Parts: sequence; C-alpha cells; structure tokens
Amino acid sequence: MSDANISALTALSTVQEVTANNIANVNTDGFKSSSVALESGPGDQGVEVAAINQSTTPGSMVNGVETSNTDIGREMVDMTITSRAFEANTTFIRAAEEMTGHLLNMIA
Repeated sequence: MSDANISALTALSTVQEVTANNIANVNTDGFKSSSVALESGPGDQGVEVAAINQSTTPGSMVNGVETSNTDIGREMVDMTITSRAFEANTTFIRAAEEMTGHLLNMIA
C-alpha cells in the first residue's frame, strides 16, 4: 500500500466532511462556508490538509437577515471531484494489494 495514497484518502475525507457541513448548513442564516486547502505531503509524498478556511463573503440579505453564503452548485461540483479523486486513490491501493498477492503466490 502506498503511504501517499493513504494520506490522500485522509485529506480527501476532510474535504468531503467540510463540503457536507457546508451543504447541511445551506439554509442556516448567517452561515459562512468553509473550504480546504491541500498541499503536497513531506518530501512531495501524498497530499495533506494545509488549512481549513472560512469564507468571509457575505450571504444574501433577505428581509434584513443574512442568509448562508454556501453556493450549492459549487459544493456539488467539488463533492464530485473529491469523490473521483477518492476513487482513483482506492483503485491504486487495490491494484497494489493485488500485485503484492500475485507476487507472493509466484514466490510460494
């Protein structure tokens, strides 16, 4: 298994959690959405969370009340991209495990 892929899965899980929280609060007045900044891991191995940033952009004003600034369209696109990245990393891990199994069978 690749440590780089495992660190990527951990970081991508955080991204999904933040996105899910943004979506869950789309109807919460005054809610400020957050985003996750990712960076290369130590020695350019894998990906890790650099920071979780809260938006300062105001939401719309409705009857004198500020609504959530969450853009549901953007959140859904981000969730799809993150899901595909998660799938790619799990596919790599699965393939590495299969190769290891085949190698062990050849040696045995």
